[in-house]
Amino acid sequence: MRDLNRKSNGEERVNGHEFDPIAETDTGSNDLDSSTVHNNEELSDPYCVEESPNKITFEDITSAAFKIKCGIINTPCVKSRLSDAIGIDLYLKKDLLQATGSFKERGARYALVMLKDEQRRIGVISASLGNHALALCYHGNKLGIPVTVVMPVLAPIMKIAACRQYGANVIVDGLDMGEAKRIALRQAKEKGLTYINGYDHPDIMAGQGTLGLEIVEQVPNIDAVVVPIGGGGLIAGVALAVKTLHPNVMIIGVESERCPSFYMARKANRPIQTAIDSTLADGLAVPKVGCNAFVTANPLVDKLVVVKEEWIAIAILKLVENEKCIVEGAGATGLAAILAGQLEELKGKRVVLLLCGGNIDTTILGRCLERGLAAEGRLLKFTVTVSDRPGGIAELCRMLASIGVSIKDIMHERAWIMSDIFSVDVKVVCETRDREHAEQLKNMLHQNYQRVVFGTSDMSTLNLPLSM
Repeated sequence: MRDLNRKSNGEERVNGHEFDPIAETDTGSNDLDSSTVHNNEELSDPYCVEESPNKITFEDITSAAFKIKCGIINTPCVKSRLSDAIGIDLYLKKDLLQATGSFKERGARYALVMLKDEQRRIGVISASLGNHALALCYHGNKLGIPVTVVMPVLAPIMKIAACRQYGANVIVDGLDMGEAKRIALRQAKEKGLTYINGYDHPDIMAGQGTLGLEIVEQVPNIDAVVVPIGGGGLIAGVALAVKTLHPNVMIIGVESERCPSFYMARKANRPIQTAIDSTLADGLAVPKVGCNAFVTANPLVDKLVVVKEEWIAIAILKLVENEKCIVEGAGATGLAAILAGQLEELKGKRVVLLLCGGNIDTTILGRCLERGLAAEGRLLKFTVTVSDRPGGIAELCRMLASIGVSIKDIMHERAWIMSDIFSVDVKVVCETRDREHAEQLKNMLHQNYQRVVFGTSDMSTLNLPLSM
């Protein structure tokens, strides 16, 4: 768990130590070779120029709110059932209820509405792993604007198919987002298309900022808003909207430890290329924060938190069980930071979390739920040596059933055990009610069998509230 705060001298530390978990490069480690990329000017985005970043205004956000209100859902912001368990008056802004499952629709709609007639006729292009592409294709279809999206080969197949269903031209190319973006910029230049950056285009940021206006209207007397950070567009818009109306509200940004690009930008005082790793919060896996987003958000973010992957998995589980919400990793990072104990200053305060997206791959969701159950001691794996006689394994099963333990998987092994030939190793995966129930199981097994070995995991030591 890592907690990042600004120091008075401008340096930044995590838990009292310099945080530098990744190799950072400032010069094109992800660039294509010279035979592929002709020159920087050819691949530049005119709306996102690092030498002269564009800081959006509150008026941009209010204009966006007026112009997109007919095409965007004003999503609910409801009190969380977890409030009592975590000691925070917690509210959840459910923007995962938008038509395509994420907040990205706000910015996409506004960017499309603001196009000039000639731009609308020729069409737009963007690069995206999923949510921005879905939003752009959906609203492009609604507004009659041709949309082309470049999606890297690792993009989820279901999202690629969904974009095509909206009538968009979908190009699947590029090993990662960096390559996909360069391909999209080249296509924009060659075909006269308008490139719309999914997190750094000024209209995108203004559109995302409408979330902040809705939060302030829906929940009075807010003390803090917790916002996931990827490219920075969401926190830029939300922070500007909230801080303009209520300057004392605390804005907290949350990143996965596997893609801390905003942290690295703060450390360098400008956006820099950051090495990233695979993360449950794939929607936040942006290697370089947007220049417009950074210059807008940086002065407004009061605290930055970097969370571990394990806590993101647990947060996804908690939201499924307690809120009946299927939330993607990016949308669960705010709750992850709270559960990890990184936001203790929010105890007793009124806090809004942004559930910004619900587009999670079903296989990833299954893994997250299992890891979360293991962390709470509700899913256990152990090996026990029992007597290899008729009824030996049956006796073990009856013992587990007697205290209400549910067996999920069981197998036995005779040939590769080192003890006597009249014994058998039984490997069991089972489910318990909670950690207290798990302790009861462990005590019973140790009392009745000489050799019991439980599967070890760093997650088993996590200190979660028993009442959750």
